[in-house]
Amino acid sequence: MTVDLTGRRIWIVGASSGIGAALAGALDARGARVAVSARRESALREVAGDRMAVVPVDITDKAAVRRAAAQVVDELGGLDIVVLSAGYWKQLTEFDAESFQRHLDVNLSGMANCLEAVIPRLQAAGAGIIVGISSVAGLRGLPGAEAYGATKAAQINLLEALRVGLGPQGIDVVTVCPGFVDTEMTSTNRFPMPFMVTAPVAARMIADGIERRTARIVFPWQMAVFAKLAPLVPDRLWATIFRSRK
Repeated sequence: MTVDLTGRRIWIVGASSGIGAALAGALDARGARVAVSARRESALREVAGDRMAVVPVDITDKAAVRRAAAQVVDELGGLDIVVLSAGYWKQLTEFDAESFQRHLDVNLSGMANCLEAVIPRLQAAGAGIIVGISSVAGLRGLPGAEAYGATKAAQINLLEALRVGLGPQGIDVVTVCPGFVDTEMTSTNRFPMPFMVTAPVAARMIADGIERRTARIVFPWQMAVFAKLAPLVPDRLWATIFRSRK
């Protein structure tokens, strides 16, 4: 069953730049009513123009997320879809527990804070869609992405568990696993990023997937192939392949 996005009330968390910002524009263009959130209010207002509700929030602050969710519901008159796009990435050249904790705080605890704020509302309505932006980096361990990949793997598992648990209550869960996307987050990378796509292209593929209620959206197609094959590679062979690339 497809979803008509016209008039749907959508909250995008992590919409000040990159995939979230592009997706806000794409969903607005498809007739959705959109609220955007992130820490940077000025950037949010550039994204929103006069078409979207702006609700700044730091997702690592649980109480602030609850207040933001209430404000979004008030601004939009309800909530049908939430897109969790906020994320943190830093390449680890040496293992750094402080950086690891920052990844956990934003990518995992931040997502949990948002889920806690929206799931009861969707359960009360008996319908809704949760869209979580993870990454192909969560499918297998990659050198330099120890912290990022670990949190993305946890997100994939979390979203899958929620899909099973919330489905009977009328709530669908969509997991998005992008490859490399040309955004602020990737602009400082100093390693090869094959098959990179632009943020607008990524946004179009995510919006199409939401409309089709696709359980897992992986793009570009080369990364979709990677997603299917990577889990089949034996562990020691995987380590050998990537050790030879260092």
